[in-house]
Amino acid sequence: LLLVAALSLTASIALATKPNIIIFYVDDLGWQDVEKLNELGEPCPYETPNLIKLAARGMNFSQAYSPAPTCAPSRAGIITGQHPAQMRYTHVTAASIPRAGKDNEFQEPFLGSYLDLDHLTLADALKQNGYRTGHFGKWHCGLNATAFGFHDVNQTRGFHRGMGDRTKDFSTPDTKQYPLSEEKYPPISKDFPEGISYPYDELTEEALKFIQTEREEPFFLNLCHWMVHWPMLTRNGELLEYYCKKLGQPFPPKPGAMTLPGQQNPYFAAMTTSVDWSLGRVMEVLEKTDDPRNPGKKLVETTYLFFTSDNGGAELKGKEILSDNFPLKSGKKKVDEGGIRVPTVITGPGISAGKESATLVNQLDFFPTILNLTESKIDSASHDLLSGLDITPVLMGKSDQVLNEDGEVRESLFWHFPHNTMRAAIRKGEFKLYRYVTTETHSLYRLSKDGEPDDIEEKYDLATDPEYAEIKKELIAELHQSLAETKAELPHRNPNYQDAKLPFAKIESVSLRRKATKAELQLDPTAPNATKAYVIYYKAEASTDKRAKRSADYRKSGDPKIPYQVKVPATIQESGHHITAPVPVEVTQIRFLIIDENNYQHFSELTNREPKRTKK
Repeated sequence: LLLVAALSLTASIALATKPNIIIFYVDDLGWQDVEKLNELGEPCPYETPNLIKLAARGMNFSQAYSPAPTCAPSRAGIITGQHPAQMRYTHVTAASIPRAGKDNEFQEPFLGSYLDLDHLTLADALKQNGYRTGHFGKWHCGLNATAFGFHDVNQTRGFHRGMGDRTKDFSTPDTKQYPLSEEKYPPISKDFPEGISYPYDELTEEALKFIQTEREEPFFLNLCHWMVHWPMLTRNGELLEYYCKKLGQPFPPKPGAMTLPGQQNPYFAAMTTSVDWSLGRVMEVLEKTDDPRNPGKKLVETTYLFFTSDNGGAELKGKEILSDNFPLKSGKKKVDEGGIRVPTVITGPGISAGKESATLVNQLDFFPTILNLTESKIDSASHDLLSGLDITPVLMGKSDQVLNEDGEVRESLFWHFPHNTMRAAIRKGEFKLYRYVTTETHSLYRLSKDGEPDDIEEKYDLATDPEYAEIKKELIAELHQSLAETKAELPHRNPNYQDAKLPFAKIESVSLRRKATKAELQLDPTAPNATKAYVIYYKAEASTDKRAKRSADYRKSGDPKIPYQVKVPATIQESGHHITAPVPVEVTQIRFLIIDENNYQHFSELTNREPKRTKK
């Protein structure tokens, strides 16, 4: 069966053919890191004129959220339309084995080195519906983007790469890899009355080439910057000088960490404006280039562009202060508002220009919305897995709220992050509740009141206030239901915990014979049994590397024949203490992952395949 996205709202757009789609994804750009759009308190000093122009063309969402507080699960969420909890892809830890110490009662789940290849991606869906698909820049979902439906892929970092001395090793017109442009661009100032030059950026240039090359057909461009992620640096000396002077700091900057509080890091400022420069280059090409499929129209008239960030802003790296999400609480890696509320602007044909929406939206909404805007079809089973909703009615000015397929208003969004602070959260209307999943305690905040910001800083915990007892009860129940429906994996108990009170399974032996296609694990029959079991395959050279998740298999292109460094289901025998697992003969090393009946998570040591016997 094929499910056709609702077409009633797209018919009025009056395009002769399918529209183009661009997702412009920034790394670690906080909700308060762009000027004018979402400013609360002091004005943001980072200049983003092209984003302001983009918002004037379309709609700014002041309460938009990422699927997760870190990049990999958000990227997986936006490209599959599925909640990270549902995919059990909730952090960037990939194939790293959790190593909880004796002071930690719980440990995070093991995720695996790449996103499950069985998921239908947005690139897959659009390719099936006649689109050319291209990914340029950061991928971070394992393997290579070509394995997930993209025709053209270049995962370059562009000019955001490490450099010798960030205070002086800037690009010049003669720099081989990053020469400065002859063209001048903003910012314009007394010192730079004609504007400044920018270093060559392979990421932006390759994306522009894709647009020019593929415009004979409808295209989907996934343009994902590595900025404004650490490292804090810029090859653009003029831009850095501009911000040093604007922020009242010496140029060149002194060596060492930038430690001034707030939004005073000139490197971060330069990176933010560099991303905005890239956006401006994209918009310039769209504005000047004819759409051969729609005579008389420019590409800007036939293209939808989704601008957003993968998570909230990063505020600190070591001793260096990067930026400041105030008044939002915390930042990246936290499900507080500062870690998940992100700048979001959407433009395109039919979208109300210069409007702002305060309705709750999530990047998980992009997939079903794009299906509608492009009149694309996917199978009903894949559609049923989508976690977001079509926000086309909001974009087209037909509704102030996001509606589900039954016409009911969506009232809530939730997040699940079983890592570091190990919390889940739900936002419903004016309130946000946090569940500390290891202690089953909660906190409750009122973010807004009567449409205006209230405790947006999340300072006043209402969880013990009797006045809000019913609201707390309601949100707890709804969050539990959402976690159950998505089969979210919660933190597991740590068998190394020094004060463990419950008994746990004990691994007695693991075997992998020389020519066997099956590995075996034996648990102590007097200890708790296993309730879930998996095997993880390794290549010998990768498993000895402390950064095994960066092995050749993690980055290689295409569909791997052997699923290295992901969970492969194993079989628990009737006794609950003996486990067997399939192992291809090419696999030279394995380890088992066991969850026992008391929710302890166990990893066996690496086991080598038995060596070939030598003749005496």
